[in-house]
Amino acid sequence: MKAIRKFLDKIKPNFQEGGKFPKLKSTFGAFESFFFVPNHVTTKGAHIRDCMDMKRNMTAVIIALLPALLFGMWNVGNFHYQMTGEEAGFWCQFFYGLGQVFPIIVVSYVSGLFLEFLFAQVRKEEVNEGFLVTGLLIPMIVPVDCPLWMVAIATMFAVLIGKEVFGGTGMNIVNPALLARAFLFFAYPSKMSGDKVWVAGLGDAEKVVDGFSGATPLAQLAEKGQTQYSLSDAFFGFIPGAIGETSTLCILIGAVILIWTGVASWKIMISGVAGLLLTGLLINACGSDVYTQVPYWHHLIFGGFAFGIVFMATDPVTAAQTETGKWIYGFLIGIMVLLVRVINPAFPEGVMLAILFGNICAPLIDHFVVQANIKRRKKRALAK
Repeated sequence: MKAIRKFLDKIKPNFQEGGKFPKLKSTFGAFESFFFVPNHVTTKGAHIRDCMDMKRNMTAVIIALLPALLFGMWNVGNFHYQMTGEEAGFWCQFFYGLGQVFPIIVVSYVSGLFLEFLFAQVRKEEVNEGFLVTGLLIPMIVPVDCPLWMVAIATMFAVLIGKEVFGGTGMNIVNPALLARAFLFFAYPSKMSGDKVWVAGLGDAEKVVDGFSGATPLAQLAEKGQTQYSLSDAFFGFIPGAIGETSTLCILIGAVILIWTGVASWKIMISGVAGLLLTGLLINACGSDVYTQVPYWHHLIFGGFAFGIVFMATDPVTAAQTETGKWIYGFLIGIMVLLVRVINPAFPEGVMLAILFGNICAPLIDHFVVQANIKRRKKRALAK
C-alpha cells in the first residue's frame, strides 16, 4: 500500500489546478479514496463527526452481500449441471457459476460508473461511493441468463433516471437497483420471467434431462399450489431464482452483519416480516384458490422477500427516516408483497413493486409522523 500511496502522491499535482489534467480532479479523487481514507474533514458549520462515513457504510453492505453472492455463483453452476445431467464437483460448479455471474457484475459496474464519473466531471463534484453497492445489487437481482447488453441499458437507466436527475447520491427517491430490475421487467418481460431464464444456458441447451424444470418455486406455487422443492431447499438456497436471492440462510447472515454494524434498520426488517405474516394469515383464512392456501410463512423463504427486506427496503436514502416511520414503512412493504404476489396473478413475486411503492410513500409517512409529534408537543405545552 505504501507503493500505491507514493505513486498517487507523485501524480496528484497533475490533477490539481495548474496541472496537466485539472478537469479530471474528481476522477482522480475517486480512485484515491477507493484505496485510502480521505485526509480531509469538514471545516465549517455544525457537523456530527462519526467514524462511519459513506465508504465504510458501503463496505459493510458489500461484505454483507458476499455470502449470498458466493452461494449464488455456486447455485448457478449446480443447476446448470443438474440440467445437463453431468457429474461435477463443488469447485467445478462454483467456477462455472463464477464465469456466468462475473461478466454481469463487470458490465454493471462499467456502465454505471461511466455515468457516475461523467456527471461528476460535468458538475465538478467528487465521485461518491454509492454505486459500489448498487453495482453489485443489480447483478444479484436479475436472472443469470439476462443478456449483458440488457444489464448495461438497465444500469444506465437506473443511474440516469433513478439518481442523477434528482441530484446524485443521497437525493434519489427510489432504489436504483430495483429501478433497473423494474426497467428490465417491463421492457423485456420474456428475459425476466418464465422457466428458461433462471438457469444458465437452459434456453440454448441441446440436452436437458427428463423432468428438469427451471421454474422458480413461486411460479410453481402460483400455478399448482405446490412445488417440487422442500422448505429446507428453499431455506438453504437449492432452488432456481435470481442470482443472490435464493439462499435465505446467507441473507440472514448478511442481515446480522448489517444490524451489528448499524448500517441497516432492524425495525424495517422486523416490521416487514410482521406485515407479510399478518397479511398471509388473513389471505389463508379468506382465500379459496390454490395460491391463497399456501401456508403464510412459506412466503418468507420462497422468492425474493428475504433479500428485498434486508438489502433493498433498508436503503437509508429511500427508506423512511423517522423511527416510527420505519415501523410503518416496513409493515406497508410486507402487506404489499402479499397483495401483489397472491391477489394479482400477473406478478407471482411482488417484492420489487412493493418496495418501490414503499419508497414513494416514505416521505409522506415521515411527514405525518413529524406532524403528529409536533401536535403532541403542542398539547403537552398547552397542558403545562
